[in-house]
Amino acid sequence: MLKYEWIYSQLLTQIQAGTLQSGAKLPSIRQLSQQFSCSKSTILTALKKLEDQHLIYVLPKSGYYVVDHQLPLQPQERDHIDFATSSPSWHAFPYQDFQHCINKAIDTYQTDLFRYGTPKGLPSLITEAKKLLANYQVFAKEENIFITSGVQQSLTLLSIMPFPNGRSTILVEQPSYHLYMDYLKTYGVSAIGIKRTTDGIDLHELESIFSKHDIKFFYTMPRLHNPLGTSYSKKTKDLIRKLAYQYNVYIVEDDYLADFEQNSKIDPIYTDGTQQYVIYLKSFSKIMFPGLRIGLAVLPDVFTDTFQQYKNTTDIDSSMISQAALELYLKSGMFERYQKKVTEAYASRANSLQQSIATHLAQYQASIEVCMHSHIVLPRQVNTQKLIQHLMQHKIYLDTINRNYLDAFDHERILKLNVSNVEESKINVGIREIASALQSPSNYF
Repeated sequence: MLKYEWIYSQLLTQIQAGTLQSGAKLPSIRQLSQQFSCSKSTILTALKKLEDQHLIYVLPKSGYYVVDHQLPLQPQERDHIDFATSSPSWHAFPYQDFQHCINKAIDTYQTDLFRYGTPKGLPSLITEAKKLLANYQVFAKEENIFITSGVQQSLTLLSIMPFPNGRSTILVEQPSYHLYMDYLKTYGVSAIGIKRTTDGIDLHELESIFSKHDIKFFYTMPRLHNPLGTSYSKKTKDLIRKLAYQYNVYIVEDDYLADFEQNSKIDPIYTDGTQQYVIYLKSFSKIMFPGLRIGLAVLPDVFTDTFQQYKNTTDIDSSMISQAALELYLKSGMFERYQKKVTEAYASRANSLQQSIATHLAQYQASIEVCMHSHIVLPRQVNTQKLIQHLMQHKIYLDTINRNYLDAFDHERILKLNVSNVEESKINVGIREIASALQSPSNYF
């Protein structure tokens, strides 16, 4: 081992053990040189390595100080199978690449970090977002693209701001995105539901609701629906679009899993010539990480001023550091390379999930699409809570679907299955255990 590496390991041990705690000042370079009987350059090399790991920082003419004694967590072997968690696998993300972008963003946008930002978002990020959206067949002008603090901010603003049709009731698929359902229930927003199943929605019922109710907008996830994992056909999307025009209802299209689409020819509801009735939302929480808190909203011309006004009252602008880092991540090509890698990994897991469901749970109605999450429809005699508790004892984690519904809507007995955090080798094991549990009379009423 080289001398500087040995010195680095000695100082690292002191930091990790708490001998040198956060904020503590390290001995001077001269003192360290005497302590370890080496040259000052060797000490500086060891300190540089600690500094690169963000464990220490330097104050000119003062010395080196400890930032934090904790090292990054390393992925641990898990003894459970988690079908409940929908967030991405944290250890799969190339943090070092994104860290380069954060550091470069701080250097590049130093002056911008001391301002309140721009009303619509960082202009250079909007330019990159326009290019990215074109990959999803969303061709938008830069003036119609807004950067938001995740899709949740967009949904919140759209729910409370006035719409040109002057209406107030929101129509949502049932089941749907649980956090948006929580929002609607918590704030008492006027909302009604329409049933969505493996086969889609009843378009006759949709037309009846559009014609008889005061519908402001229809919130939908046409692609890889959460939590069902199903997608609408082109015919269904065309008919939804046609009905929206006919009855003066706006569509809010949440395309949060666009990055994982296997067929590049699949278009969203938002297409050329339809922009004036369709609001398109895109999240980065699944392809990157939820903590980034960056979303995209593509708005018709008639909405931009009102959306801007309401957005300014919430946070003025989304995190400038996050925006600048994401812009560099997109522009450098890092995102494209990572996207390809992660979509291949998730597609492989999704295929394993579908094969396991077909093998062990073939008697239950289920989604057949290749997606990181799927579901099966359980008979009404199944005691869902008891089934989940039974499987938890076998270290298989599942969650109910109750939060994905409005309170007044009939809840189906759906078991959602997400493999975002399940090792591929364990997917079949977990599905087999679920099938076994469904054979047990103790899990039925």
